[in-house]
Amino acid sequence: MIETDLTLPDGRALHAYDTGGDGLPVFWHHGTPNIGAPPKPLFTEGIRWVSFDRPGYGSSTEVPERDVASVAECVAAVADAFGIERFGVMGHSGGGPHALACGALLPERVVGVVSVSGLAPFDAEGLDWYAGMNPSGADGLRAAVEGREAKERFEAAGAYDPEMFTEADRAALAGDWAWVLEVVGPAIEAGTSALIDDDLAFVGPWGFDPAQVAVPVLLVHGEDDRVVPHAHSAWLAKRCPSTEFWSSPGDGHVSVLRRAAEARDWLAQR
Repeated sequence: MIETDLTLPDGRALHAYDTGGDGLPVFWHHGTPNIGAPPKPLFTEGIRWVSFDRPGYGSSTEVPERDVASVAECVAAVADAFGIERFGVMGHSGGGPHALACGALLPERVVGVVSVSGLAPFDAEGLDWYAGMNPSGADGLRAAVEGREAKERFEAAGAYDPEMFTEADRAALAGDWAWVLEVVGPAIEAGTSALIDDDLAFVGPWGFDPAQVAVPVLLVHGEDDRVVPHAHSAWLAKRCPSTEFWSSPGDGHVSVLRRAAEARDWLAQR
């Protein structure tokens, strides 16, 4: 895998990753807070993983007040730099909305979208957005609704609820998906600014409607998820026009990634 710092037309830096090869290029959209290194447990022949640190993470230039839609410009720039015309997109957790943004805004280039444990828009009609969410996660997002200063105060207090993860999640983190800890650690060590930018984007206007996503979409969600409740993907499944929804009994926010290899193979068939 190569890592490189790209310079965008506006002068911003974007730290990108590329596993190379001749397979289908798939852009990986990382969670919150993670750096953008592509998912080692999903590496396989036939897939070329491409990814980048979202603005503010790693060595990518921070972009305060960015919305979810802005990621499409980053993806297009990386794809152009690497000579990639058509590609799939896949995101986990906070990466889910960003994957959907690419499907909505780059339809001529995206062959399919996978969102695993992804959020629905904050203004999703008929959805009780916080219902089923662990208390510290819900409080953190409520702070984001109040604005950057309130969110900064919340993060400075260092609230953390270990009960956000289920027993199945903890088992996954002790197995193949211990990889998640490799991408969370560097993101947290660098501070909370990029995390705050992410959460502000999630509770603000996304810059697109999931109903715009006309390319094939696969939604995967654990029924026991305490970080992003299962109801979020259930709502998206009704909103996105061309959607499959894999509801996963017994899985939480991380353990559902055991189905990510199946989702990767689904994407490879687009």
